[in-house]
Amino acid sequence: MHVYVFNARDIAAYMKWFSVPSYMEVSYMQHIFNIGSPVLAAPLTKDFDMFKGEVYRELYYLWAHGFEDERSDISCMSEGCMSLICSQDCINLESYMKLITLHLIFTRNLPYVKINFTGLPLTLGITCEFDKFEENVYRAVRGFNLVSNDMFGRKFDLKLGVPDELLQISLSPEFKKEVLGSLDFREELKKEQTSKMNSYKESSLKEFGTMKEDEKKKKRRKTTSSYPSSRTNKNSTSQPKGIPLEDRRHGKGE
Repeated sequence: MHVYVFNARDIAAYMKWFSVPSYMEVSYMQHIFNIGSPVLAAPLTKDFDMFKGEVYRELYYLWAHGFEDERSDISCMSEGCMSLICSQDCINLESYMKLITLHLIFTRNLPYVKINFTGLPLTLGITCEFDKFEENVYRAVRGFNLVSNDMFGRKFDLKLGVPDELLQISLSPEFKKEVLGSLDFREELKKEQTSKMNSYKESSLKEFGTMKEDEKKKKRRKTTSSYPSSRTNKNSTSQPKGIPLEDRRHGKGE
């Protein structure tokens, strides 16, 4: 059985399908590039800049063909491609399983995904006979180094057919050890982003902190100078607030 390795369009489609933020795209590329030959086609493992350029080229291609979000047509991902695991008329199933496998690789703490394969032909636009579809499901799970279990975690042999129920699809234990490191790269990325934000904050305080203090002092001096003098002129004939002038004069016997 042929074991699939991913190409640049697969990585691009994953980032579009799962809405990877643009500022994290390069980090996702770097992570899959670091895994290397177990998951990537050999020509893409030689130079990261070349690999990144290929992925971005495919991103632009998919965007131009409407492959933008979770409502995108899987066939846009497969247009012009030859199937390597499934039959050609089930290539959309192959494309779908590529995305599922990549999600399990990128999301280290996700143990499995739940899939009901019975409804996929209609969703993916597959029109072949169902027994042929069942055969392709079995080939896809094996070809992407996946294993299937029922909802109770018991091994389910897809060679016997596709059930009308949810199955747990996960990376095979051997493949998981090969491609997953001891740390979740997204946690490392989160720490890196936090560190960058803290450094930006510190540099901003150094740059603008003294300026703000000077502005506060100027504002304080301006406010203080605008207050009226607290001294009162006892000889003034001006009327004190709240006391009529005539009442004040009568009080003094005037």
